[in-house]
Amino acid sequence: MMKRFLFTLLMVLLVLPALSQEQSPAENLDELLKMVEDGRTTDQNLHRQREAEFRAARDQQKQMLADAKRQLREAEKNSEKMETTYNSNDLLIVDVTEQLDRRLGSMKELFGVLQQVTGDTKGMLDNSLTSAQFPRRGDFLLELNGKLASNSALPTIEEIEKLWFLLQQEMTETGKVVKFPAKIIAADGKEVLEDVVRVGGFNIVSAAGYLQFTPETGNLSELGRQPQGRFTNTAAALLNAKSGSVVFGVDPTRGQILATYLDRPSLGERVAQGGLVGYVIIGLGIIGLLLSLERLISLSIISSKVSSQLKNDTPNSNNPLGRVLLVAEEQDTSDIETLELKLGEAMFREIPKLTRSLMFIKIISVVAPLLGLLGTVTGMIVTFQAITLFGTGDPKLMAGGISQALVTTVLGLTVAIPVVLLHTLVAGRSKGILHVLQEQSAGIVATRSGQGS
Repeated sequence: MMKRFLFTLLMVLLVLPALSQEQSPAENLDELLKMVEDGRTTDQNLHRQREAEFRAARDQQKQMLADAKRQLREAEKNSEKMETTYNSNDLLIVDVTEQLDRRLGSMKELFGVLQQVTGDTKGMLDNSLTSAQFPRRGDFLLELNGKLASNSALPTIEEIEKLWFLLQQEMTETGKVVKFPAKIIAADGKEVLEDVVRVGGFNIVSAAGYLQFTPETGNLSELGRQPQGRFTNTAAALLNAKSGSVVFGVDPTRGQILATYLDRPSLGERVAQGGLVGYVIIGLGIIGLLLSLERLISLSIISSKVSSQLKNDTPNSNNPLGRVLLVAEEQDTSDIETLELKLGEAMFREIPKLTRSLMFIKIISVVAPLLGLLGTVTGMIVTFQAITLFGTGDPKLMAGGISQALVTTVLGLTVAIPVVLLHTLVAGRSKGILHVLQEQSAGIVATRSGQGS
């Protein structure tokens, strides 16, 4: 009885919160018992309703399972039927293919050759310069090649004759020099319409120079760097010609030489490869050249004045010999030793003017190859650093250091050789004038000594 009472009390405690929302709390035990009885009746009704819903869902699932099994049986029947049809069609295709091969006979080999010729012709026309004048010729060949490859249909006489026409057209056009309008992609990226001249299958030129044909896009574009002026001048002459013959620089490799020309560095780029050392060498070379030219001009003027003074008995102060002769006249009453000392002093005053900058020019001729050697060593250091970091797999990584090493050596020798020659020439001209002064001074001393005796 105690257990049953506790169980009843527990159920009351569980049901009481729910009932408290709808009903007022019980005032005595009879009302509480009544409320518990009503709650139990309600729960039983809910349970019966749920059981009915579960039974309905179970019946529905059984029906769905039956429908799925029926559809599976129908699908299996269709699969068997389609498999039988596939096998029948496969046998039929084999029989029809054998009949087709027997009927074609030697024509099958002909169509195989035709397919090969179609593929080769398409590749040739796509890469030909004539496609710039006759675009989209490869579309027909692509369609014909696909038909021959799939054996879906036999080529018609018209298609074979059109292939023949395209081959003959290519042979004819590659032997002509034709002028026609075309769209050109300029160096600044803009597309312009200009007249161009196609020289067979070798080159296409415009007013800007040689053009490059891109088979993938079918575009004509200006070369990033044009060949030498003598070639671009022939291109302009060809574009402006109305008839007759003109001299023209043809690229027999159909543009490969022009393409490699883009990779050739210009003079400025070669100098830039020498780096800082290269610029220092060039600067010294310019300074040495300017000094040598200045000395050559000055000594030539002085030499001409000295030559004029040799022909004139009256001393003139505008040349070294005249100034030495004026000193000799001023020492007309002096003894031989004094005259000789005065003449020596006058010549010593002229020597700095005649030998000015000669030592600096000589230093430049010596320092230039040493700087070239310095650049060579620096470039080799850069090369070995690249090898250490990246290995020898990519030669382009080492090209910068090797270029610096070679370019600085060339620049050093290029500066040193002419500067040495100019120094020799300037020093010889200076020594010639000094030799005249010494000769005239010795003559004056000898004459005065003879008069004194």
